[in-house]
Order: sequence, then C-alpha cells, then structure tokens
Amino acid sequence: MNAHSDASTRDPHRAAGVLLHPTSLPGRFGVGDMGDELVSFLDWAAQAGMRVWQVLPLNPPGYGFSPYGCLSSFAGNPLLISPQRLMQEKLLPEGALDDVPQFDDVRVDFDRVTEFKMKLLRTSFAHFEAHGDSEQRTAVKNFERDNRWLPDWALFAALKERHENKQWSAWPRPVMMRDRDALADAQKELAEHIRFHKYVQWLFFKQWAAVREAADARDIDILGDLPIYVAGDSADVWANREVFQLDENGEPTVVAGVPPDYFSETGQRWGNPLYRWDLMRERRFRWWISRLRASLRFADIIRLDHFRGFAAYWEVPASEPTAIHGRWMPGPGKALFDAIFNAIADVRLVAEDLGFITPEVDELRHAIDIPGMKILQFGFGAIDSPHLPHRYDPRTVVYTGTHDNDTARGWFETTSDDERALAREYLGCEADDVAAGLTRAAFASVAQTAIVPVQDILNLGSEARMNRPGASSGNWSWRMKPDALTHEHGEKLRRLARITGRA
Repeated sequence: MNAHSDASTRDPHRAAGVLLHPTSLPGRFGVGDMGDELVSFLDWAAQAGMRVWQVLPLNPPGYGFSPYGCLSSFAGNPLLISPQRLMQEKLLPEGALDDVPQFDDVRVDFDRVTEFKMKLLRTSFAHFEAHGDSEQRTAVKNFERDNRWLPDWALFAALKERHENKQWSAWPRPVMMRDRDALADAQKELAEHIRFHKYVQWLFFKQWAAVREAADARDIDILGDLPIYVAGDSADVWANREVFQLDENGEPTVVAGVPPDYFSETGQRWGNPLYRWDLMRERRFRWWISRLRASLRFADIIRLDHFRGFAAYWEVPASEPTAIHGRWMPGPGKALFDAIFNAIADVRLVAEDLGFITPEVDELRHAIDIPGMKILQFGFGAIDSPHLPHRYDPRTVVYTGTHDNDTARGWFETTSDDERALAREYLGCEADDVAAGLTRAAFASVAQTAIVPVQDILNLGSEARMNRPGASSGNWSWRMKPDALTHEHGEKLRRLARITGRA
C-alpha cells in the first residue's frame, strides 16, 4: 500500500508516532547511526502510518553517556556519524572499514564504541586534510562561518582532551576563567585538534541534514527533546558563565532538582547549575533563543523537558547533599515564550508537564497554547485518573510510556495487583496483550498525537528498558535487533492509525 494513499481521509490534526533514539538502531558499528538502517526505519515508519518520529537529545553525551547531560546544547553527537556514509562520500581511505571490531548487537558498549568511532573520525579527518576536494573544503569553511557556537565548542572539546577529560572547573585557572591570553595560546597550541572538532561537527550536520530530508520526503516530522537545564560540565556553561549562578571557581552556588514527594523522601538533587533569569530577561533571552534555534536544526517539533521549571523551579543550595532543603523560585514565565515566539516564526513546542503540576504551570501552558503530555502507564494508580484517555484535552501528546518508564510489558508484570486489575478492566486485555492494549487506547483517544516506543510495538519486557532514573549504570544502551520491525508490525499499526483518524 502506498504510504500516502489515504492521506485525503486523515484528520490533519491527529497523528501517530514512534519513539526510538538513533543509538538504538541496529548496525555493525556498535551503535545506531545515520546510515542505511536509519533510512530503513523511516521507510518502515512511513509504511506504518507514523507521521512523527521522536528522538532524545542528539548532542554529545557527557557523564554516563546520558543524552540529558550533554557537553553542548549546540553540537551534534559524533557517535551518530555513519562510517558507511563517510566511505560513500570518499571521506575515509579505501579499506578503512575492513577491520571493524565485533560489537554486541543488543547493547551499546559506549566505551568501546567511542574509542572505535573517534579513531575512525581522526582517520577521516587526516584523509580529508590530505585529499579533500575543493567543494568539500568550501563546505567546511561555510559551515564554520555559519555557526557562531562552533569556535567555543571546538576549543572546549580540545581543552577537555588535553586535560584528561576533567570537568572544566578543574582546568588550570587561566583557561577555566577564559583569560584572553590563555585562550589565544590554547588556540595556537591546539589548532589541529580544534580543526578536527569543527570537521566532526560538519560531518554530523551534513549527515543529519540528509536524515531530515529523508524524513520530510516520507511526510514524517521529527520530534526533538530540549532539557530545561544544561550540564555544569559543558561548553554552554564554560562559554556563558555570566548567565548561570556560579561562584568565582566556576562551581554552582545553587543547583536544580525537585522537592520530596511520594516517590522520594529526599527529593531529587539533579545538580545542574541554575540560570540567572534576571540577567537573561535583561538580555531579552538571547541565549535561550539561540539554544532553541539550535534545537530546530535537529527537529521539526521540540519537547520542552521539565516544563514546570519555566513557571517555578526548585532551587537547592549546592552545599546540600539532598533536595530536601530547597525552595521554590519563580521561573521566567510567559516573558521567555513571548521573546521566543517573536524571534522564531511558527515554532512548534510540546510541554513535558509531568510530576508536581500546579495551576500556574497549567496557566502558563494554556497562555502560550502548546500541548501537554499524558502517560498511559500512570493512569491506573487511581480510578478516573487524568492520565486515562476519557480525561484528555485534545491538545495532548499521549504516550504508552516514555524513555524513563519501563516497557509496557515490563510495567504490567511488576506493578501492583490493584493497578493490574484496573488496567485489565479498562483496557480489556491480559499481560501478553497489554502493549497492544495501551497502544489502542492511545490511538483511540482524543489526543492530537499518540506516540509509542518501539519496545512496546515489539512487545518487549524490562530487558529492553532505555533508562532507569537514579541508576548509575546500564542506561541508554538498549539496541533493537536487526529486522525486528516487520511488515506485519507496520500493517497492524497502519490499520489502527487509519480507523482512529491518524493514518
């Protein structure tokens, strides 16, 4: 069936989507990338009637390889660069891929993959320096000219390598403080390393532009993810210290988190530095607008993680070991979004408005007129829960679960007897069919967009979970097996999307 054959009968405001981070794609290079497997996935998604593909942040991961603790909000993740594409574009020497190590095809071994990929990218850079044609060299120069964030990122990345990957606040004080003479010396001494990191970013955005074109050709929007906070150990903070609440040594004076609640007696102390919203406001939120513009290079629609922090955020003194002794502080509110909408025409946003939500958070979301989120797995803790479909406002993006949840099957097998009983009664299904039951409920709801993680399409258990919040290791590494998504999977979803007005 043609992917667009029933487009004339669909409701333009209703869509179905799939959640899959690119690192989870199959392939021979140890981690999913921007090669043929990604295009095959987009072909499958189009056949399945999916019009939205959701990804996690695509920036260079930092500690724990978390996409939510990145080294830059502007740069792309080098691990996603496809060696296959480099070879096709003659950006690797002949034979460079003849001796690829054997990698696990069900988990990403980030340490091994990083070592392999960075070595390969340095080989590509050396090959480009020696043999790059004039068109490629001009493209790199144009890329450098058009990306004002690139010099700070490339210098940061080169300095981080020089200083054994230590966080920037532990570097020698002159470069830590961005002393002009010290930075000039570093730029001279590290010139080749800086050029390398600029080249890597050119490769990333060149390949990602091709992915964007492939998605667009299949009528698929990419839904990206923008964390409200940035990592303390990032080029963002190092190059823009004045807009963060830091001491004279570059360490945060207060950090982000959430207060104690039903799930945690001590709250969550995330540790991210907090913004100086007063100074941001004086500067008309220019840095935040630049950050959002950068996000729109990755995606068509942006999910704003921890949206409630824009209304009010939990401020924890950096000296506190837990989040207990924090306080609520006013966020930037509507003023930030007025500045964003004035600067960027037709930007499409989604509010991740989960957790402790107050009337002021709802008021802010309604004032800027963007959809919120609901998670079906959260719907069975109480009768008539707001996370159940009969309670939704149409301006909603509904998920069976997100990257932070267990898979549908894993959740059902481990949740309480009361929740299982309510889910059986509401969905009319048993454990073997709970993923399909949640998917049907999401698609049939009035929510404008319904998104299902690939793990739930495949009816996988807890072994396929992407993230366990609070766990110190083992997160983000799940990979889909080759050929796991079949034509039959796609046809089932397509029929469901068609009868619920989403195809």
